[in-house]
Order: sequence, then structure tokens, then C-alpha cells
Amino acid sequence: MDWIHNLLFASESVAHTVLLYSFVIAVGVYLGKIKFFGISLGVTFVLFVGLVAGHFGFVGEKNIIHFMQEFGLILFVYSIGLQVGPGFFSSFKKGGMTLNLLATGIVALNIVVVLVIYFIANGRVSMPNLVGILSGAVTNTPGLGAAQQTLAQLKFDGKLLGEIPEIATGYAAAYPLGVIGIISAMLIVRALFKIKLDNESKKIEEETEASTLKPHLVTFKVENKLIVGKTLEELGELVERNFVVSRIKKGDEVIIPNSDTILEEGELLLVVLSVQDEDALKAFIGAPVEMDWDAIPGPVVSRRIVVTKPEFNGRTIGSLRLRMGYRLNATRLNRAGVDLVASANLTLQIGDRLTVVGRLEDINRLAEKLGNSLKRLNEPNMITLFVGIFLGIILGSIPLAIPGMSSSMKLGLAGGPLVVAILIGRFGYKMKLVTYTSTSASLMLREIGICLFLASVGITAGGNFVNTVVSGDGALWVFWGFLITIIPLLIIGTIGRWHYKLNYFTLMGLIAGSNTDPPALAYANKVANNDAPSVAYSTVYPLTMFLRVLTAQILILIFA
Repeated sequence: MDWIHNLLFASESVAHTVLLYSFVIAVGVYLGKIKFFGISLGVTFVLFVGLVAGHFGFVGEKNIIHFMQEFGLILFVYSIGLQVGPGFFSSFKKGGMTLNLLATGIVALNIVVVLVIYFIANGRVSMPNLVGILSGAVTNTPGLGAAQQTLAQLKFDGKLLGEIPEIATGYAAAYPLGVIGIISAMLIVRALFKIKLDNESKKIEEETEASTLKPHLVTFKVENKLIVGKTLEELGELVERNFVVSRIKKGDEVIIPNSDTILEEGELLLVVLSVQDEDALKAFIGAPVEMDWDAIPGPVVSRRIVVTKPEFNGRTIGSLRLRMGYRLNATRLNRAGVDLVASANLTLQIGDRLTVVGRLEDINRLAEKLGNSLKRLNEPNMITLFVGIFLGIILGSIPLAIPGMSSSMKLGLAGGPLVVAILIGRFGYKMKLVTYTSTSASLMLREIGICLFLASVGITAGGNFVNTVVSGDGALWVFWGFLITIIPLLIIGTIGRWHYKLNYFTLMGLIAGSNTDPPALAYANKVANNDAPSVAYSTVYPLTMFLRVLTAQILILIFA
């Protein structure tokens, strides 16, 4: 029976290490589905199961553990970067600038509270451990990974540290109450301003109706004699609005118009436009009328085509020359569940769904050219994945000299791949890199990465966890973590509601996103019953994630 003993207890064995990972991750993910007061901690439970395993002496092979930890972190942050990259720069426009400013304020106040605790404690807790508490308090795992990377770099360079502190213990101590603190801040702000959820929902609905992104279909009857005899191109110059004339009914005939089509009195125009532009078109064309275009017999149909061929990644809709080459009109484009008006200068990306109107045989020709193969979308783009990781590691290894610091800063294995992934997600199509990944594939990559990282951290830190947290200052760490969580959120939450008049559901998304906390987002979505929290969360998430990784390293470099 020696094989059983070796499999279970031979820590230098590869089989034992893989078995240990499988057990820790499986049990952790299962326990993470259990809800406490309607809230679950998700994959974070993998960390706590790893701590228990490490406490009882199941430590695995050290080199494998170290590799799994670093590689898991790379997969996690890289998949996040690809996800948020397309919207990273656009998140700074208009209302996004306000939300990102407030999120930056939360990050800055977190650092202020950390520094106050550090100086008041007067040596009772080291800055590395306090950074671990900070990462747990704001539920940010990449920040923990970046701090560990920086500590390892200092040890490797032989400059400041002789031994790397187990900062994951502080993370584990502060994390559970961090989630509770985030949700508590939402409830306190709601009570403080006596917010009624029904009123907030009504305001969100009104804002959604006025959205410029949502295409709106209206049938207009040509009644304005001033535009009779003019072409559609001339009408566009007069109106100066973004719209598409999908079809025109001339008598009993339905045609697909082009820019040279001449308007005649009494014609019916099916127009795709934004809601707020309807009045302008009404003034220039004529009154809207009710019309069921699908009930008209004829060869003109509307179909959706999926862009799946890489050569069209980054091409504009105008460059397809749909009217001249295919006798088709593009009316709408759906990207990641959001409908956009199909303007000529809109850039295509792999996975976009383009709605076109015309004859079925012409639509089929275009579909063949664009790909329109869902099977192709399911194929993983491995080249983009590993090219990005390759470039990210190179970028993360470049030393950045900062005046006043005794050691140069590196973005490391957390920051480097994150920055490269954001850039590839936004500009990859210009280098002919296909960045599209199906939702399930992206989620699988991200979950595998975070599970490997958390399991490695837990197993490594488990041996000293009880002595450090339970027998030491564990209760004090939990209290400090709660202060780091709650104080900045209450200050910025009050400013956001009182000064910027943010909708409460948007504020909830801001609070969850500034702490990169999925459980808090799930709670906000449940309360709101609309997508306002998710929109705010995704708006501030990219910048917040980057700042969390960066500030964790800076604190280590300055105070370690």
C-alpha cells in the first residue's frame, strides 16, 4: 500500500501536487457556491481551503507550486485585460470620466487609510503585510499578486529583504469582512440619503429610452415638398444626423435605396436612427406612420450576418461597399449584446453581428464573404493569447527608475500582461490579431487562472496562517481591513450622490467596480433588476484594476 501513502503524503511527487490542487480547487469552488445572507464568495473559497490544506502539512512540490501561482496569475490578469480592453479608453468619455474620477478617489483614500494605520501602529505591522490586508479589504487578487512579485524581485535583487513575508495571511484575514464592508457601504448610503429604489428605477428607464446607442426604427412618409427631388445624400447633408434609410416603398414596390436615390412625395421610408433624432427627421421628411414591412410580399428581407473571417477585423462598414457590390443596406450592428447604428465609419470586429437588408441571394453572398460561421468563433485564438503573454512578460520585466526610490519598479507578471492585454484588446485588430474570445472560453480561462493562483497562495501560506492570524494580531488585521474598506466608500459614495447626483444603482456599480468585487456586483444587480450597476462596474473596472496593481507595488517599493 506504499503507493497510496506516496500519493497522499509524498510532497515532492508531481502526482501528489496535482491531486492536492484538484482537491483544493474542487472543494473550494463547491463551498464558494454556498450563499450567506444571499451573498456567495465564489472562487475565493479556494484560498481558504488551500490555507486549511497547508496548515495540515499538505504543501506539494515547491517548484510546481511556484510555477502554478505565477502562471495562474498571468492567465487571470491577461483574460481580464482582453475583456476590458475594447472599452478601456472609451470609458473616460462623458459620464465615464466622472465615474473613473470617483473610483480613483476611492483608490487614493484606501492608500491614505493604509498609511494612517501604518504610522499609528508604529511598527506593529509591516508594510508588506499591510498591503496584503489592503488587497483583501478591497477584494483585489491581482494587487496581492503584484505585491508578491515585487517582494520576490527585491529578494532576488538582494537589496532590502532577506525573506519574503507571507502577505497572503493578511489578504485572507481581511477578505470576508471586505465583501461585507462593500455591501454595508451601499446600504449606509441608501439610508443616509433616504433613497427609494422605485424612483431610481424610473430614472434609469428614462435614461435608457434616451440612449444614443440604441437603434430606433421609424417609418416616415415623405410630405415635405422641399426635399422632393433631392437624393438621400443631400437629405443627410441637410439633417446632419446619423441615420440609415433601410427600405423605401414606392407605390407597390419595395426597393433598397442608395445615396443617389431620389425622394418622391408620398413615399414611405424605413429609417434606422437614434431616439432623440426622430423629431429632426420628422421635421425634414414628414409624419411617422405605422407600417408592417414584414407583411409586404416581395424579395426584400432582413438578416443578421456574423463577422468571423479575420481579414475583416478592423475594416469599416463603408469599405465593404455593400450598396454597389451587393445591393444591400447595413442598418444595425450588435457587439457584445449592444446594438449600434451601422454608420459607414464604424469599425468591424470579429464576433460582430451585422444586420443587412436586401435580396436573400445577395445576403447569402455577403454572408459567405464575411464568414457567418459560428463554429469558427468557437475556435480558440491561441496565437493572440501567447503573443500577448510573451509581450506582457517582456514589458513586465523592464525596470522603471523612479526618482527617490532605492529600487526600480517593474510591472511584473501581473502588471505587464494586464497592460499588453488591454492594448491588444483595443488595438489588436490593427496588427491583424484576432482578439475575439467566446464568453465561455474567456470565463474558463479566467477561472482556471484565479483558481490556480488562489490555491497556490493558500497552500503556501497555510503553514503559518493559524499562528499569525489566530494567535497574533488576526482580529486587529480584520478590523483594520474593515476600516480600509468602509471609510473611502462612505466618503466617495456621499460625494457621488450629493455632489454629482449619481443614480443609486450606478453608485452601487461604482462601489463594486472600484473594489473589483463580483459578489458585491451580484448583490447590486439583484437589488437593481437592471443593467445600470453592471455598466458602471465595467466603466471603472479597467482603470481600478490597473491602479490596484500599480499602487500595491509602489507601497512595497517605498516602505518595504
